[in-house]
Amino acid sequence: MSVYLDNNATTRTDPCVVEAMLPFFTEQFGNASSAHAFGNKIAGAVKQARRSLKALLGAAYDHEIVFTSGGTESNNAAILSALVTQEGRDEIVTTSVEHQAILALVKELATRGVKTHLIPVDSRGRLDVEAFRWALGPRTAVASVMWANNETGNIFPVEDLARMARASGALFHTDAVQAIGRVPIDLKVSDIDMLSMSAHKLHGPKGVGALYLRKGTKFRPLIWGGAQERRRRGGTENVPGIVGLGKAAKLAAERLEAERVRVGALRDRLEQAMLQNGHCMVLGDVSCRLPNTANIAFEHLEGEAIVHHLNRAGIAASLGSACSSGSMEPSHVLSAMNLPARSLRGAVRFSLSHETAVEEIDLVIRTLSDIVAHLRAMSRERANPISDPAHSRS
Repeated sequence: MSVYLDNNATTRTDPCVVEAMLPFFTEQFGNASSAHAFGNKIAGAVKQARRSLKALLGAAYDHEIVFTSGGTESNNAAILSALVTQEGRDEIVTTSVEHQAILALVKELATRGVKTHLIPVDSRGRLDVEAFRWALGPRTAVASVMWANNETGNIFPVEDLARMARASGALFHTDAVQAIGRVPIDLKVSDIDMLSMSAHKLHGPKGVGALYLRKGTKFRPLIWGGAQERRRRGGTENVPGIVGLGKAAKLAAERLEAERVRVGALRDRLEQAMLQNGHCMVLGDVSCRLPNTANIAFEHLEGEAIVHHLNRAGIAASLGSACSSGSMEPSHVLSAMNLPARSLRGAVRFSLSHETAVEEIDLVIRTLSDIVAHLRAMSRERANPISDPAHSRS
């Protein structure tokens, strides 16, 4: 049996989503912008997908949904637009634990003279809200805070942060790639101006996503071209992808509440079993996080070795650290949390989905327990090698 527990990286495209997409490759192949019957039928499918995503996000209007190529494009479009449309404002407020789709952008913008305030987190990955409040000022163009962290699963208080940003005159954007379909969202009652999402994190296809733009929010396109998406995103629509996103959004809305409870229970089952073995800790804010994410740090072990052995056993998990310049370096998220050295490099992330079964979790528990025991035994042997009697005689 193979087990996939890397759903924060990507999810399997739901077979119902694939089935919904297939006709738009061969039978319904028209251009949504065309005036003839072929185009009209396609335009109707795009409209329905937009409505399905609007319902999942709790948006007020269909036209607040702009289809894009995914979360990274949406993030770039939101931040760059805010810097242009917010006259007299040229600063960004974001966090030290954002995805690289945000951090790489602000790093590049720094070379152009754009100042960014990086808000720290504590040892449990919780945002310093007071530091966020103080960073907002008359020059803040946009504050961007992820809804949920991709490594720890921590959920940030974005609704509260959006109110603070609005009170300061700044726009508020959230990268909600990990949150969509996993926690309830109701944008029409929030002060969030812009939100990014990606289909492949909720069992939709890769290469398609959306940017939510609150009605009335000034926006300058990242990609110029035709009149698609009300001239906010040029280029012929990726109709099969958009249809797939719409179907995935509909399915996510239908199963959200029931799966939150079930998946959360499976995550807890895995964590509790590992904690009983000792010498490990669950990272993040266990009282406020995604139901599908467990990041466990195994003391005095290398997460890379654990993930390697899991992979050999047919189990997919991921590191809490990223490969940089050919050597393993602790992830920026875990480094920002100031974890103790004994745990920093031993973090492994397990991310579940609605497809995860209890039998799979039990298999992971048994396999992971054996792997950790094996690696600890090897570590003890290296630390206390058995002396060769022939070399011990004088």
